[in-house]
Amino acid sequence: MTTRGGVGVVIGTLVCLAFLVGTKWIDHDAVPATGGVGTSGCPGRNPGRTQSSTVPLVPVPFSCGNNTSTPTALCGGSPPARKHEQKQYAPGIPPAWCPDYFRHIHTDLEPWRTAGGITRDAVERAQPHAYFRLVVSGGRAYVEKYRDSFQTRDVLTQWGILQLLARYPGRVPDVDIMFSTGDMPELRAADFHDHPDDPPSSWPPLFRYCKGRTMNLAVLWPDWSFWGWPEVNIRPWAPLLEDIVRENARLRWPDREPYAFWKGNPDMAEVRMDLFRCHNGSAGAGKARLFRQDWNAASRNGFNDSDLATQCRYRYKIYVEGQSWSASEKYILACDSPMLAIDTRFQDFFSRGLVAGKHYWPIDPANKCRAIDFAVDWGNANPVRSRWIGEEGSGFTRKEMDMDHVYEYMLHVLTQYAALLRYKPTVPENALELCPQSMACSTSGRQREFMMESRERYVARYEPCTLPPPFTSQEASHMAATEQDVRSRLVNMIEAT
Repeated sequence: MTTRGGVGVVIGTLVCLAFLVGTKWIDHDAVPATGGVGTSGCPGRNPGRTQSSTVPLVPVPFSCGNNTSTPTALCGGSPPARKHEQKQYAPGIPPAWCPDYFRHIHTDLEPWRTAGGITRDAVERAQPHAYFRLVVSGGRAYVEKYRDSFQTRDVLTQWGILQLLARYPGRVPDVDIMFSTGDMPELRAADFHDHPDDPPSSWPPLFRYCKGRTMNLAVLWPDWSFWGWPEVNIRPWAPLLEDIVRENARLRWPDREPYAFWKGNPDMAEVRMDLFRCHNGSAGAGKARLFRQDWNAASRNGFNDSDLATQCRYRYKIYVEGQSWSASEKYILACDSPMLAIDTRFQDFFSRGLVAGKHYWPIDPANKCRAIDFAVDWGNANPVRSRWIGEEGSGFTRKEMDMDHVYEYMLHVLTQYAALLRYKPTVPENALELCPQSMACSTSGRQREFMMESRERYVARYEPCTLPPPFTSQEASHMAATEQDVRSRLVNMIEAT
């Protein structure tokens, strides 16, 4: 798994190191919560939200009109007010620092920052790899579609961008982006390094859900499922996270089944099929409980056996990549059960903030069966330490990647990206304007239901969190060394058994 996290979580990782080896040299209860630039806090910054009850709620207008209204008519009206006209933010309260994983926004954009900016030609060179082009101009969104996406990935992604515009009227800058909704990363910086006719300023920037370990030319973006996954009946992230929190409280960790759980489609990737070679036994013969998900059968029975919130009944949850990354990671992480993450070649926008030994237990794919069995046995024998890892992981989902932070991440990405554009974005000739009404009012069924459930009803009443600076080379080296230390200790523990 790639190096994850930031310098602000080093203390937590050292605590876990002590847990893993059973030493007593750190008093966990005495560890201060002032470890670094990210969510641990910073002098002079409010560590919590700056929302104020004294600031009035400003509703986001929404109406489907009458049955004769066209999508174009539904998108009519005045453009959103610019930033200086906004009065909804709480005065005099400085915003908190964003979580450390936001610092990777700088990493994603570094090739073009070093080159002095992004040209129109560079953006248009990404078109062969894009599913759609999105332009924000004057607070309005326009989309030019190039090809069909799998299921409704493009639709829900565009819906999320519209919610961002509604949440922060006048705050989203004019941008021109190419977006890929595919699984596999396609553009690598290495493909351009040896071509003198291709300076970095001409390298194509492509917005994607995931990127590989090597230097990919990808700007990471939250995947569509944060606004729901209608085809498999997975609710939007905010209400689903509430369901999982309630399920966690209903079935406490000691009362859960003492095994490692995974359910999904193993045919998606070789590493998943290989996982099923781990002994899926009973009566203690194997520590993994693996279940094949037949989505066609699940659809026929209304997904009654596929409720993600009720899958938190096991003490340990296994994460394994699909064709690339898997959107399931956030659901697995939220369960209060330690996530046993099989090392992956891919990362999404938030996984870069996860720390081995703190938020999850790393599993070597070359020795996955033995490593999973060891993790379960060790966790059952050390319940306090095991629960700490599970709670740190689920705490990350609630505190650092709730929808407030998801939207703030999106806003910072677009703000930083827009600052690099060397040209003023213009609306493509074949683009169509999108707005919440034109998207939601023309659809029905579960897709319409999830859009309504994830719709932003009020303008944000607080300033977005403050984007931390890029990682220094020293911080990056320290993070990598700390993670390697965790992994080396785990290998030694397994080999000693």
